Parts: sequence; structure tokens; C-alpha cells
Amino acid sequence: MEILRRRAALFFGLMTALILLGTVGFVLIEHYPWFDALYMTVITLTTVGYYEVRALSTAGRVFNIVLLLVGVNAILFGVGMMTSTIIELQLDHYFARKRRQRMIDSLQNHFIICGFGRVGRGAALELQRSNLPFVVVDNDEDRVERVLKAGMLGVLADCTRDETLRGVRIDRARGLIAALATDADNLFLTLSAKTLNPAMNVSTRANEDEADAKLRRAGADAVFSPYGFTGSRLAQSIIRPHVTQFLDYATIDGSVDVGIEQLCVEEGSAFARRSARDLKGLRKEYGISVLAIRRRSGEMEFNPDGDSQIDTGDFLIVMGKSNSLQQLEKILTAAVR
Repeated sequence: MEILRRRAALFFGLMTALILLGTVGFVLIEHYPWFDALYMTVITLTTVGYYEVRALSTAGRVFNIVLLLVGVNAILFGVGMMTSTIIELQLDHYFARKRRQRMIDSLQNHFIICGFGRVGRGAALELQRSNLPFVVVDNDEDRVERVLKAGMLGVLADCTRDETLRGVRIDRARGLIAALATDADNLFLTLSAKTLNPAMNVSTRANEDEADAKLRRAGADAVFSPYGFTGSRLAQSIIRPHVTQFLDYATIDGSVDVGIEQLCVEEGSAFARRSARDLKGLRKEYGISVLAIRRRSGEMEFNPDGDSQIDTGDFLIVMGKSNSLQQLEKILTAAVR
């Protein structure tokens, strides 16, 4: 769209310059009144074939011939330029849309972000920083254009419609983030998403406190209020500034190579049916600390002692350097396979 605006501005600028040139020329050469000179210039450039406003002198006819030749060629050039630009944009848009759809059709275990406002944009940047597959859906053309310019995968559509969710392969998605503007839209989206893929995790924003319970009843696995969360973080930053800084380093700040990750203990995993005492070697071998065990039942066991049993379906909440976490995850995945 930017190239179309630039070329349209060039075309209209050229036409304005020609009209001004012709008008001034007829005033200076034939001493026409300004309006008559403008009228003569317009009928010359548009080649409508009207008679001259007044009889032209030889100098006036020579100027009119030059104006006619230059003007007609300029108009033909401008029309051709605009036509080719529109065709190029249409073809680029068509092939780009087909290419994006092929990329979406190939997605597996990905995330869907619905809404690219301030909340959705923050979620997209975090997923992009984590190098995770995701697609953004928004019904605002300017927002989708910003998504594509940022190198993300985006779709211009209404994400509250089932066909849109099916089109972004919700059946194979790992999770969905509902970041629409209103609680009603997020509630409707959550219901639709959970109906189409009950096993998928859904995180949603809530503007009002009373919307929290409704969204959870609709199937949302996590509900966040941007205003309440921000207020809580502001208070924590002055009550426990060092704790807040530590959490930011481990979860948000990309300048420090430390992260917190969750590793699933699947059937066949090297950690299945073992005690937490066996995990102590992780710190020595990989430089990784086990902070907690999230049980399959939903219970969270912090700082597990050596007698804690690890079962399939549990999640290990671990902290360490990014490359160590990735290495450990690959080892666990290979062990399961």
C-alpha cells in the first residue's frame, strides 16, 4: 500500500505541475485571464477537442503543441504506472496470501493470538522472542499489516467466527490467547475455541473483575486483568524490588541468558517414576535447578524434597541457561521417542 500511495502522489504531483505550467504559459504568452488560461490548459491536457478560448498566436500554438505532447505522454505514463502498480499489488497480495495459508496449514502444536492490540502485541513479541510458532488473527487491516511487517504470520479475519478458527488450524493448536477489546468478545471466543479444541489451553484478558469467573466457566485456563496485573507488579516492585528484578530477568528480560521452563514428564521419560533426589544431578551436569513440580492433578509442589515421587503427566519447573534447557528438553524428547 505504501508504494501505491507514493506512486499516486507522484502522478497527481506531475498533473498539478503540468496544469500550473500550462496556466502560467497561456497567461504570459497569450495574456489570458487566469481562469481562461486554466480552462485552456485542462481541455488541452484532456484532449476533449474544444475550440480555443481565443485565437492563438504562433507562439501560443507552439506552446500548446508542446503542452499537448508532454501532457498526453505524462497522463499515459501516469495511468500506466498506476495500473501496473495495482496489478502488481493484487498479484503480490494473492500469492502472499496463498503462501501464508500454506504456512498456516503446515503449523503443528502452534499458538493462536486473537487481537493485535497492546496486549496481543506483547504476547506476540514474547512468542517471537521464544522462537515458538504462532499466528495472529485480527479484523483490522492496519494491525495485520504491522504483524506482517514485523515478520510474523497474520490473518485478516474475524476470530470470533468458527470458520476463521478452523482456517488457522485450531484443531492442531497448542494454545490460544484471547486478547480482544471487550470481555463479551473474549467470552464468545473462549467458548468457540474450547468447543473446537477442548484439549487446547486458552488464556484470555479480562477488563472487569466480574468477567473472570465467567471466562473460567467458559473454559479459559488462565484469565489476566491487564490493569490488576499491572497494579500488582507496581506494588511488588517497591515492596520486593529484588524479587521482581529476578523474575524479570528470568522471564522477560532477554539480555540475561537465564530462563524458567516447564518440562513434561511423559511415558518413557528419563525422569518417570523416579524420586526428586535423582534430579539433583541436573544442577551439576546441566547447571539447572528444579524449582517445583506441577502435579498432573494441578497441585504445585515447590522446592521438592528428595522423597518426592515424579509420575508421568507431571511437569518439572526448572531454571537455567537457555542452551542447557534446550539440551535437556531434547534429551527428554529423545528418551520418550
